[in-house]
Amino acid sequence: MKLLASMKVNPEGVLEIGGCSALDLVKQFGTPLYVMDEGQIRKNCQEYISAFRVNYPDFTVLYASKVFLAAAMCKLVAEEGLGIDVVSGGEIYTAKKAGFPMERAYFHGNNKLPEEINLALDSGVGSFVIDNLPEIELLNTLAKAKDVKAKVLLRVSPGIDAHTHSFIKTGLIDSKFGVAISNGQAMEAIKAILQKDSLEFRGIHCHIGSQIFDLDSYTETADVMVAFMAQLQADTGVEIKELNLGGGLGIYYSDGDEPKSFTSFVENMTKAVKDNLAKHGLAFPRLLIEPGRSMVGEAGCTLYTVGTVKEIPDIKKYISVDGGMTDNPRPALYDAKYEAALANRMTDAPEEVVSIAGKCCESGDMLIKDIKLPRAKAGDILVVSATGAYNYAMSSNYNRNIKPAVVFVDKGSSRLVVKRETYDDLIRNDVI
Repeated sequence: MKLLASMKVNPEGVLEIGGCSALDLVKQFGTPLYVMDEGQIRKNCQEYISAFRVNYPDFTVLYASKVFLAAAMCKLVAEEGLGIDVVSGGEIYTAKKAGFPMERAYFHGNNKLPEEINLALDSGVGSFVIDNLPEIELLNTLAKAKDVKAKVLLRVSPGIDAHTHSFIKTGLIDSKFGVAISNGQAMEAIKAILQKDSLEFRGIHCHIGSQIFDLDSYTETADVMVAFMAQLQADTGVEIKELNLGGGLGIYYSDGDEPKSFTSFVENMTKAVKDNLAKHGLAFPRLLIEPGRSMVGEAGCTLYTVGTVKEIPDIKKYISVDGGMTDNPRPALYDAKYEAALANRMTDAPEEVVSIAGKCCESGDMLIKDIKLPRAKAGDILVVSATGAYNYAMSSNYNRNIKPAVVFVDKGSSRLVVKRETYDDLIRNDVI
């Protein structure tokens, strides 16, 4: 397993994350356990902001809350000066209760419910990213009823193939998200927005996908989006105030992944935007991006306790752990690849190829297939790296398993930010 930035091996051969021994964390908090390096997350926030400061005059970095959201994370990104994008009533409620400055929140989603829109309006959400034509009328009606004017962006589909997994491509014309530029729907939608008394049109948004390594995809996106800005200004006289180019920068999960640095990502994107603005003679809009996975993915890992070891002679050896698809559904959903090690035996030589199985009643509950590890035994601690994004966020209670705790670690200290669920939590809403 490649040691990520937050990891090192101590003289006893035990993995340390954020300066904390994995064994000490397991003793204190149990397993499965999500471990997030708070210091690394803050460093990532600062690196994005620093890269923008030297490359573009007016910008906002928005944390994409869907990848990992808890009250402590809301507080962290607020302290680092970021905005936040939210996609549900639950995310709005979490951010509000955590004391996040909601004027820095952007509400996304392809099917915003009336009650969610009302919650957003009442909570002071700063901007709405309209996703489709019917939403224009709905948001205008609800905003008018509250005698407020909602600031809005329109999500458009630029028609860019980001060369990533088909499930996480979002910038193509055939997508559930946004309205297409090429068929005229985006222009139609903006003209409709401009006619609404309770909507204030601010700009356009796109997102081309996730886990992207090819920076040329962002250059192509900037070309299309700025050209559309020029077309819009020529047709309507409207000047775009905000241009949101989404996020999606890839991270390291396993051998073969070659992520680009945050700085090169920002430099590439801002150069493409500036070049295109100059080409079309347009003023600088505020430039927004939404890094989520790259902000927290490599800063997180998951600790498990090894249980059953099952060998099928001449076929395969299964190492079962006390978690699985309930705390990390990505391998089952996307065939996602991860690396792992025995956290209590980091210096032991790998001896055998095994498969890491979860405990759910599903043949597909496999965390990692065919990984070379030291000879594992019950009680060993397995660490799976790069689980900071989309793991806790997508966790479930399938088979009535309880969700793990989340701890932040930093400079040798740890603190609980999400409690482990209890069996009482599982039946709290049951009615007989």
